[in-house]
Amino acid sequence: MDKLIPKTHQEAVAVFRHGLIGALTQAQMDRGQLQAALKQLTQQRFLPPRAKTTRSYSVATLERWYYGFKKRGLPGLLPGARKDKGRGRKLTPELRELLCDIRREYPSASARLILSTLVADGRMSKGTASATTLRRLFVDAGLDKLSLRDGVGAKTRLRWQAEKPMALWHGDVCYGIALTINGKSRPLRIHALMDDASRYVVALEAHHTEREVDMLGLFVRALRRHGKPDALFLDNGSTYRGDTLATACARLGITLVHARPYDPQARGKMERFWRTAREGCIDFLGSPSSLHDVNVRLLAFLDAHYHRAPHAGLFGRTPSDVFKAAPPSPAGWDEKSLRDALTTRIRRRVRRDTTVSIDGVDYELDAGHLAGRIVTLCRCLVDLSEKPWVEFEGKRLEIHPVDPVKNSGLKRPLRRPHLTQTAPRHTAFDPPKALLDKVAGRRPQHEEGES
Repeated sequence: MDKLIPKTHQEAVAVFRHGLIGALTQAQMDRGQLQAALKQLTQQRFLPPRAKTTRSYSVATLERWYYGFKKRGLPGLLPGARKDKGRGRKLTPELRELLCDIRREYPSASARLILSTLVADGRMSKGTASATTLRRLFVDAGLDKLSLRDGVGAKTRLRWQAEKPMALWHGDVCYGIALTINGKSRPLRIHALMDDASRYVVALEAHHTEREVDMLGLFVRALRRHGKPDALFLDNGSTYRGDTLATACARLGITLVHARPYDPQARGKMERFWRTAREGCIDFLGSPSSLHDVNVRLLAFLDAHYHRAPHAGLFGRTPSDVFKAAPPSPAGWDEKSLRDALTTRIRRRVRRDTTVSIDGVDYELDAGHLAGRIVTLCRCLVDLSEKPWVEFEGKRLEIHPVDPVKNSGLKRPLRRPHLTQTAPRHTAFDPPKALLDKVAGRRPQHEEGES
Protein backbone atom coordinates (compact mmCIF):
# COMPACT_ATOMS: atom_id res chain seq x y z
CA MET A 1 0.00 0.00 0.00
CA ASP A 2 3.06 2.27 0.40
CA LYS A 3 3.95 1.71 -3.26
CA LEU A 4 2.59 4.34 -5.65
CA ILE A 5 1.91 2.75 -9.02
CA PRO A 6 -0.13 3.89 -12.02
CA LYS A 7 -3.86 3.26 -11.70
CA THR A 8 -4.14 1.59 -15.10
CA HIS A 9 -1.94 0.25 -17.87
CA GLN A 10 -2.80 3.38 -19.87
CA GLU A 11 -1.36 5.61 -17.10
CA ALA A 12 1.72 3.36 -16.90
CA VAL A 13 2.26 3.91 -20.62
CA ALA A 14 1.76 7.66 -20.15
CA VAL A 15 4.37 7.70 -17.33
CA PHE A 16 6.74 5.78 -19.60
CA ARG A 17 6.23 8.26 -22.44
CA HIS A 18 6.76 11.16 -20.03
CA GLY A 19 10.10 9.65 -19.10
CA LEU A 20 11.16 9.78 -22.75
CA ILE A 21 10.17 13.34 -23.65
CA GLY A 22 9.84 14.95 -20.22
CA ALA A 23 13.28 16.58 -20.34
CA LEU A 24 12.49 18.18 -23.68
CA THR A 25 9.28 19.76 -22.37
CA GLN A 26 11.27 21.69 -19.77
CA ALA A 27 14.07 22.85 -22.09
CA GLN A 28 14.22 26.22 -23.82
CA MET A 29 15.02 25.48 -27.49
CA ASP A 30 15.80 27.58 -30.52
CA ARG A 31 14.43 26.90 -33.99
CA GLY A 32 15.36 23.44 -35.21
CA GLN A 33 16.69 22.18 -31.88
CA LEU A 34 13.52 20.22 -31.06
CA GLN A 35 13.68 18.21 -34.27
CA ALA A 36 17.36 17.48 -33.69
CA ALA A 37 16.67 16.31 -30.14
CA LEU A 38 13.76 14.11 -31.28
CA LYS A 39 15.87 12.62 -34.06
CA GLN A 40 18.55 11.76 -31.53
CA LEU A 41 15.94 9.95 -29.40
CA THR A 42 14.97 7.81 -32.38
CA GLN A 43 18.44 6.25 -32.26
CA GLN A 44 17.77 4.84 -28.79
CA ARG A 45 15.71 1.82 -27.75
CA PHE A 46 13.35 1.68 -24.78
CA LEU A 47 11.37 -0.98 -22.90
CA PRO A 48 7.65 -0.09 -22.75
CA PRO A 49 5.44 -1.30 -19.85
CA ARG A 50 4.51 -5.02 -20.07
CA ALA A 51 6.88 -5.46 -23.02
CA LYS A 52 9.65 -8.05 -23.02
CA THR A 53 11.77 -6.44 -25.71
CA THR A 54 13.00 -2.93 -26.43
CA ARG A 55 11.93 -0.76 -29.36
CA SER A 56 12.60 2.64 -30.88
CA TYR A 57 10.17 5.43 -31.83
CA SER A 58 9.91 7.71 -34.86
CA VAL A 59 10.21 11.47 -34.85
CA ALA A 60 6.50 11.84 -35.63
CA THR A 61 5.52 9.71 -32.62
CA LEU A 62 7.85 11.54 -30.24
CA GLU A 63 6.65 14.89 -31.58
CA ARG A 64 3.02 13.89 -31.01
CA TRP A 65 3.82 12.96 -27.41
CA TYR A 66 5.75 16.21 -26.92
CA TYR A 67 2.90 18.48 -28.00
CA GLY A 68 0.32 16.28 -26.29
CA PHE A 69 2.07 16.75 -22.94
CA LYS A 70 2.63 20.47 -23.52
CA LYS A 71 -1.07 20.93 -24.21
CA ARG A 72 -2.77 18.59 -21.75
CA GLY A 73 -0.11 17.34 -19.33
CA LEU A 74 -0.02 13.64 -18.43
CA PRO A 75 -3.52 12.93 -19.88
CA GLY A 76 -2.17 14.00 -23.26
CA LEU A 77 0.16 10.97 -23.20
CA LEU A 78 -2.52 8.35 -22.55
CA PRO A 79 -2.54 5.80 -25.40
CA GLY A 80 -5.52 5.28 -27.65
CA ALA A 81 -6.67 2.16 -29.45
CA ARG A 82 -4.01 0.50 -31.54
CA LYS A 83 -4.31 1.03 -35.29
CA ASP A 84 -1.88 -1.70 -36.41
CA LYS A 85 -3.58 -4.63 -34.68
CA GLY A 86 -3.22 -7.85 -36.66
CA ARG A 87 -0.94 -6.43 -39.36
CA GLY A 88 1.40 -9.39 -39.09
CA ARG A 89 -1.24 -12.03 -39.82
CA LYS A 90 -0.51 -11.94 -43.54
CA LEU A 91 2.87 -13.57 -42.96
CA THR A 92 2.53 -17.29 -43.68
CA PRO A 93 4.62 -19.85 -41.74
CA GLU A 94 6.78 -20.42 -44.84
CA LEU A 95 7.40 -16.69 -45.23
CA ARG A 96 8.24 -16.32 -41.55
CA GLU A 97 10.78 -19.13 -41.83
CA LEU A 98 12.31 -17.53 -44.93
CA LEU A 99 12.66 -14.16 -43.17
CA CYS A 100 14.34 -15.76 -40.14
CA ASP A 101 16.73 -17.76 -42.35
CA ILE A 102 17.78 -14.59 -44.18
CA ARG A 103 18.37 -12.78 -40.88
CA ARG A 104 20.48 -15.67 -39.54
CA GLU A 105 22.65 -15.73 -42.68
CA TYR A 106 22.89 -11.94 -42.97
CA PRO A 107 22.65 -10.58 -39.40
CA SER A 108 23.81 -7.09 -40.45
CA ALA A 109 20.94 -6.69 -42.95
CA SER A 110 18.24 -4.35 -41.67
CA ALA A 111 14.57 -5.24 -41.64
CA ARG A 112 13.85 -2.57 -44.23
CA LEU A 113 16.53 -3.95 -46.60
CA ILE A 114 15.23 -7.51 -46.24
CA LEU A 115 11.68 -6.36 -46.90
CA SER A 116 12.52 -4.32 -49.99
CA THR A 117 14.66 -7.12 -51.45
CA LEU A 118 11.95 -9.78 -51.10
CA VAL A 119 9.38 -7.44 -52.61
CA ALA A 120 11.71 -6.64 -55.52
CA ASP A 121 12.40 -10.30 -56.42
CA GLY A 122 8.73 -11.24 -56.14
CA ARG A 123 8.91 -13.59 -53.17
CA MET A 124 6.79 -11.19 -51.05
CA SER A 125 3.89 -8.98 -52.07
CA LYS A 126 4.05 -5.28 -51.38
CA GLY A 127 2.00 -4.35 -48.33
CA THR A 128 2.15 -7.81 -46.77
CA ALA A 129 4.14 -6.51 -43.83
CA SER A 130 6.06 -3.46 -42.72
CA ALA A 131 9.60 -3.13 -41.43
CA THR A 132 8.19 -2.79 -37.91
CA THR A 133 6.38 -6.12 -38.28
CA LEU A 134 9.62 -7.76 -39.38
CA ARG A 135 11.43 -6.32 -36.40
CA ARG A 136 8.80 -7.79 -34.07
CA LEU A 137 9.21 -11.14 -35.81
CA PHE A 138 12.96 -11.04 -35.33
CA VAL A 139 12.54 -10.07 -31.69
CA ASP A 140 10.24 -13.06 -31.04
CA ALA A 141 12.73 -15.36 -32.76
CA GLY A 142 15.68 -13.96 -30.80
CA LEU A 143 17.22 -12.44 -33.94
CA ASP A 144 16.99 -8.73 -33.02
CA LYS A 145 19.99 -6.39 -32.94
CA LEU A 146 21.27 -5.43 -29.53
CA SER A 147 22.09 -1.79 -28.89
CA LEU A 148 25.84 -1.22 -28.64
CA ARG A 149 26.99 0.56 -25.53
CA ASP A 150 29.00 3.71 -26.03
CA GLY A 151 32.62 3.33 -25.05
CA VAL A 152 34.03 5.31 -22.16
CA GLY A 153 35.90 7.64 -24.49
CA ALA A 154 33.45 7.62 -27.39
CA LYS A 155 32.09 11.07 -26.63
CA THR A 156 33.65 14.25 -25.31
CA ARG A 157 32.55 15.01 -21.77
CA LEU A 158 31.42 18.61 -21.31
CA ARG A 159 30.90 20.61 -18.16
CA TRP A 160 27.20 21.36 -17.78
CA GLN A 161 24.90 23.12 -15.35
CA ALA A 162 21.19 23.94 -15.08
CA GLU A 163 20.36 27.42 -16.31
CA LYS A 164 18.68 28.53 -13.06
CA PRO A 165 17.93 27.33 -9.53
CA MET A 166 14.93 24.97 -9.16
CA ALA A 167 15.48 23.72 -12.72
CA LEU A 168 17.17 20.47 -11.60
CA TRP A 169 17.63 18.64 -8.30
CA HIS A 170 20.14 15.87 -7.63
CA GLY A 171 19.31 13.03 -5.24
CA ASP A 172 21.71 10.53 -3.69
CA VAL A 173 22.58 8.48 -0.58
CA CYS A 174 25.86 8.44 1.34
CA TYR A 175 26.94 5.62 3.67
CA GLY A 176 28.17 6.65 7.09
CA ILE A 177 29.71 4.86 10.05
CA ALA A 178 27.39 2.41 11.82
CA LEU A 179 25.63 3.64 14.98
CA THR A 180 25.49 1.72 18.25
CA ILE A 181 21.98 2.08 19.72
CA ASN A 182 21.02 0.09 22.85
CA GLY A 183 23.99 -2.16 22.31
CA LYS A 184 23.05 -2.98 18.71
CA SER A 185 24.81 -1.82 15.57
CA ARG A 186 22.57 0.04 13.13
CA PRO A 187 23.58 1.24 9.65
CA LEU A 188 23.67 4.94 8.76
CA ARG A 189 22.33 6.13 5.41
CA ILE A 190 22.34 9.88 4.68
CA HIS A 191 19.84 10.99 2.03
CA ALA A 192 20.24 14.34 0.28
CA LEU A 193 18.64 16.50 -2.41
CA MET A 194 20.75 19.26 -3.94
CA ASP A 195 19.88 22.03 -6.41
CA ASP A 196 22.13 21.85 -9.47
CA ALA A 197 22.50 25.52 -10.39
CA SER A 198 23.16 26.81 -6.86
CA ARG A 199 24.63 23.69 -5.15
CA TYR A 200 22.13 24.44 -2.36
CA VAL A 201 21.10 21.35 -0.37
CA VAL A 202 17.31 21.51 -0.18
CA ALA A 203 17.01 18.44 2.07
CA LEU A 204 19.40 16.31 4.12
CA GLU A 205 18.37 13.53 6.53
CA ALA A 206 19.92 10.49 8.17
CA HIS A 207 18.11 7.14 8.18
CA HIS A 208 18.87 3.54 9.03
CA THR A 209 17.56 2.29 5.69
CA GLU A 210 17.92 3.07 1.99
CA ARG A 211 14.37 2.57 0.76
CA GLU A 212 12.19 4.32 -1.75
CA VAL A 213 9.81 5.41 1.00
CA ASP A 214 12.71 7.19 2.77
CA MET A 215 13.59 9.07 -0.38
CA LEU A 216 9.91 9.85 -0.99
CA GLY A 217 9.48 11.34 2.50
CA LEU A 218 12.57 13.50 2.02
CA PHE A 219 11.29 14.61 -1.38
CA VAL A 220 7.87 15.59 0.03
CA ARG A 221 9.39 17.70 2.78
CA ALA A 222 11.65 19.46 0.27
CA LEU A 223 8.66 20.16 -2.01
CA ARG A 224 6.67 21.68 0.83
CA ARG A 225 9.53 23.94 1.81
CA HIS A 226 10.87 25.05 -1.56
CA GLY A 227 8.28 24.13 -4.21
CA LYS A 228 8.75 21.71 -7.09
CA PRO A 229 11.73 21.61 -9.45
CA ASP A 230 11.51 21.15 -13.20
CA ALA A 231 13.49 17.89 -13.13
CA LEU A 232 14.96 15.35 -10.71
CA PHE A 233 18.32 13.68 -11.52
CA LEU A 234 19.00 10.34 -9.81
CA ASP A 235 21.23 7.32 -10.20
CA ASN A 236 20.08 3.82 -11.16
CA GLY A 237 19.82 2.33 -7.67
CA SER A 238 16.68 0.45 -6.64
CA THR A 239 15.85 3.32 -4.28
CA TYR A 240 15.19 5.57 -7.26
CA ARG A 241 13.94 3.09 -9.86
CA GLY A 242 10.53 2.26 -8.35
CA ASP A 243 7.15 3.00 -9.88
CA THR A 244 6.17 5.15 -6.89
CA LEU A 245 8.69 7.92 -7.57
CA ALA A 246 8.20 7.75 -11.35
CA THR A 247 4.40 8.04 -11.08
CA ALA A 248 4.55 10.85 -8.51
CA CYS A 249 6.97 12.90 -10.63
CA ALA A 250 4.86 12.40 -13.75
CA ARG A 251 1.69 13.51 -11.95
CA LEU A 252 3.46 16.58 -10.58
CA GLY A 253 4.95 17.49 -13.96
CA ILE A 254 8.52 16.84 -12.78
CA THR A 255 10.88 15.23 -15.29
CA LEU A 256 12.61 12.19 -13.76
CA VAL A 257 16.10 11.63 -15.20
CA HIS A 258 18.42 8.73 -14.38
CA ALA A 259 22.15 8.78 -14.98
CA ARG A 260 23.62 6.36 -17.47
CA PRO A 261 24.79 3.11 -15.81
CA TYR A 262 28.49 2.84 -15.06
CA ASP A 263 28.97 6.58 -15.56
CA PRO A 264 29.72 8.06 -12.12
CA GLN A 265 31.28 11.16 -13.71
CA ALA A 266 27.79 12.32 -14.70
CA ARG A 267 27.02 12.64 -10.98
CA GLY A 268 30.08 14.74 -10.27
CA LYS A 269 28.31 17.60 -8.45
CA MET A 270 26.67 15.24 -5.97
CA GLU A 271 29.86 13.29 -5.40
CA ARG A 272 31.72 16.54 -4.78
CA PHE A 273 29.19 17.53 -2.15
CA TRP A 274 29.59 14.18 -0.37
CA ARG A 275 33.34 14.72 -0.34
CA THR A 276 32.87 18.14 1.27
CA ALA A 277 30.35 16.73 3.76
CA ARG A 278 32.69 13.91 4.75
CA GLU A 279 35.66 16.23 5.23
CA GLY A 280 33.63 18.71 7.24
CA CYS A 281 31.15 16.59 9.19
CA ILE A 282 30.44 12.92 8.44
CA ASP A 283 33.95 11.63 9.20
CA PHE A 284 33.89 13.47 12.56
CA LEU A 285 30.51 12.35 13.93
CA GLY A 286 32.21 10.32 16.66
CA SER A 287 29.80 7.93 18.37
CA PRO A 288 26.31 9.43 18.18
CA SER A 289 23.61 7.58 20.11
CA SER A 290 20.68 8.31 17.79
CA LEU A 291 19.71 9.56 14.37
CA HIS A 292 18.64 12.82 15.97
CA ASP A 293 22.22 13.51 17.03
CA VAL A 294 23.40 12.88 13.48
CA ASN A 295 20.72 15.06 11.90
CA VAL A 296 21.38 18.10 14.12
CA ARG A 297 25.09 17.92 13.30
CA LEU A 298 24.38 17.64 9.58
CA LEU A 299 22.01 20.62 9.64
CA ALA A 300 24.51 22.66 11.63
CA PHE A 301 27.17 21.86 9.02
CA LEU A 302 24.85 23.05 6.24
CA ASP A 303 23.60 26.23 7.87
CA ALA A 304 26.82 27.38 9.51
CA HIS A 305 29.35 26.36 6.87
CA TYR A 306 28.37 24.84 3.52
CA HIS A 307 25.58 27.21 2.47
CA ARG A 308 27.63 30.26 3.52
CA ALA A 309 30.99 29.25 2.06
CA PRO A 310 32.08 30.62 -1.35
CA HIS A 311 31.88 27.91 -4.01
CA ALA A 312 34.42 27.61 -6.81
CA GLY A 313 31.77 26.30 -9.21
CA LEU A 314 29.69 29.42 -8.52
CA PHE A 315 32.60 31.84 -9.19
CA GLY A 316 33.01 32.69 -5.51
CA ARG A 317 29.33 33.10 -4.67
CA THR A 318 27.70 31.11 -1.88
CA PRO A 319 25.02 28.46 -2.49
CA SER A 320 22.60 30.33 -0.24
CA ASP A 321 22.90 33.60 -2.16
CA VAL A 322 22.44 31.94 -5.56
CA PHE A 323 19.48 29.83 -4.44
CA LYS A 324 17.63 32.68 -2.73
CA ALA A 325 18.00 34.85 -5.84
CA ALA A 326 15.82 32.41 -7.81
CA PRO A 327 12.21 33.43 -8.59
CA PRO A 328 9.48 31.70 -6.55
CA SER A 329 7.78 28.54 -7.79
CA PRO A 330 5.06 29.14 -10.38
CA ALA A 331 1.44 29.30 -9.25
CA GLY A 332 -0.85 26.32 -9.66
CA TRP A 333 1.01 23.97 -7.33
CA ASP A 334 -0.32 23.48 -3.83
CA GLU A 335 -0.79 20.91 -1.09
CA LYS A 336 -3.82 19.42 -2.81
CA SER A 337 -1.90 18.65 -6.00
CA LEU A 338 0.85 17.09 -3.89
CA ARG A 339 -1.63 14.85 -2.07
CA ASP A 340 -3.35 13.85 -5.30
CA ALA A 341 -0.03 12.92 -6.89
CA LEU A 342 1.01 10.77 -3.91
CA THR A 343 -2.26 8.94 -3.33
CA THR A 344 -2.14 5.20 -4.01
CA ARG A 345 -5.25 3.32 -5.11
CA ILE A 346 -5.77 -0.44 -5.24
CA ARG A 347 -8.92 -2.47 -5.87
CA ARG A 348 -9.80 -5.12 -3.30
CA ARG A 349 -12.83 -7.21 -2.36
CA VAL A 350 -14.35 -6.60 1.08
CA ARG A 351 -14.62 -9.74 3.23
CA ARG A 352 -17.98 -11.02 4.43
CA ASP A 353 -17.25 -9.60 7.89
CA THR A 354 -16.83 -6.10 6.30
CA THR A 355 -13.04 -6.05 6.76
CA VAL A 356 -10.15 -5.44 4.38
CA SER A 357 -6.41 -5.94 4.86
CA ILE A 358 -3.84 -3.23 4.13
CA ASP A 359 -0.14 -3.95 4.69
CA GLY A 360 -1.00 -6.73 7.14
CA VAL A 361 -3.44 -4.61 9.17
CA ASP A 362 -7.17 -5.42 9.15
CA TYR A 363 -9.54 -2.47 8.79
CA GLU A 364 -13.31 -2.44 9.25
CA LEU A 365 -15.98 -0.62 7.24
CA ASP A 366 -19.11 0.72 8.90
CA ALA A 367 -21.01 0.26 5.62
CA GLY A 368 -22.22 -3.32 5.96
CA HIS A 369 -23.80 -3.40 2.50
CA LEU A 370 -20.29 -3.39 0.95
CA ALA A 371 -19.53 -6.90 2.25
CA GLY A 372 -18.41 -9.00 -0.71
CA ARG A 373 -18.14 -5.95 -3.01
CA ILE A 374 -14.99 -4.72 -4.76
CA VAL A 375 -13.91 -1.29 -3.49
CA THR A 376 -10.94 1.03 -4.03
CA LEU A 377 -8.55 1.33 -1.08
CA CYS A 378 -6.71 4.67 -0.93
CA ARG A 379 -3.73 5.91 1.06
CA CYS A 380 -1.84 9.18 0.84
CA LEU A 381 1.93 8.72 1.02
CA VAL A 382 2.47 12.34 2.03
CA ASP A 383 1.81 11.28 5.63
CA LEU A 384 2.10 7.56 6.32
CA SER A 385 0.50 8.01 9.75
CA GLU A 386 -2.75 9.11 8.10
CA LYS A 387 -5.45 6.44 8.02
CA PRO A 388 -6.40 4.93 4.64
CA TRP A 389 -9.93 5.25 3.29
CA VAL A 390 -12.27 3.57 0.83
CA GLU A 391 -13.74 5.02 -2.36
CA PHE A 392 -16.91 3.46 -3.75
CA GLU A 393 -19.12 4.88 -6.51
CA GLY A 394 -17.69 8.38 -6.07
CA LYS A 395 -18.08 8.42 -2.27
CA ARG A 396 -15.33 8.49 0.34
CA LEU A 397 -15.89 6.11 3.26
CA GLU A 398 -13.85 6.06 6.44
CA ILE A 399 -12.37 2.83 7.79
CA HIS A 400 -10.83 2.01 11.17
CA PRO A 401 -8.73 -0.81 12.61
CA VAL A 402 -10.71 -3.86 13.68
CA ASP A 403 -11.24 -4.44 17.41
CA PRO A 404 -12.53 -8.04 17.69
CA VAL A 405 -12.87 -7.88 21.47
CA LYS A 406 -15.03 -4.76 21.29
CA ASN A 407 -17.11 -6.22 18.48
CA SER A 408 -17.92 -9.27 20.62
CA GLY A 409 -20.07 -7.10 22.89
CA LEU A 410 -21.77 -5.02 20.22
CA LYS A 411 -25.23 -5.57 18.80
CA ARG A 412 -25.00 -6.57 15.15
CA PRO A 413 -26.11 -3.62 12.99
CA LEU A 414 -28.50 -4.14 10.11
CA ARG A 415 -26.71 -4.67 6.82
CA ARG A 416 -29.43 -3.00 4.71
CA PRO A 417 -31.83 -1.10 6.98
CA HIS A 418 -33.96 0.16 4.08
CA LEU A 419 -34.76 -3.41 2.99
CA THR A 420 -35.87 -4.73 6.37
CA GLN A 421 -39.28 -3.07 6.36
CA THR A 422 -42.21 -5.48 5.93
CA ALA A 423 -43.75 -4.98 2.50
CA PRO A 424 -47.59 -4.83 2.32
CA ARG A 425 -49.27 -7.99 1.10
CA HIS A 426 -51.04 -7.67 -2.25
CA THR A 427 -53.74 -10.36 -2.16
CA ALA A 428 -54.84 -9.49 -5.68
CA PHE A 429 -51.44 -10.38 -7.13
CA ASP A 430 -51.86 -13.84 -8.67
CA PRO A 431 -49.86 -14.37 -11.91
CA PRO A 432 -51.12 -17.94 -12.65
CA LYS A 433 -54.78 -16.92 -12.24
CA ALA A 434 -54.27 -13.88 -14.51
CA LEU A 435 -52.94 -16.14 -17.27
CA LEU A 436 -55.79 -18.61 -16.74
CA ASP A 437 -58.41 -15.84 -17.03
CA LYS A 438 -56.75 -14.65 -20.23
CA VAL A 439 -56.85 -18.14 -21.79
CA ALA A 440 -60.45 -18.76 -20.67
CA GLY A 441 -61.59 -15.37 -21.92
CA ARG A 442 -62.77 -14.23 -18.53
CA ARG A 443 -62.65 -10.59 -17.53
CA PRO A 444 -59.92 -9.71 -15.01
CA GLN A 445 -61.06 -9.63 -11.40
CA HIS A 446 -60.23 -5.91 -10.91
CA GLU A 447 -62.38 -4.99 -13.91
CA GLU A 448 -65.31 -6.95 -12.49
CA GLY A 449 -64.97 -5.03 -9.24
CA GLU A 450 -65.08 -1.73 -11.10
CA SER A 451 -68.28 -2.67 -12.93
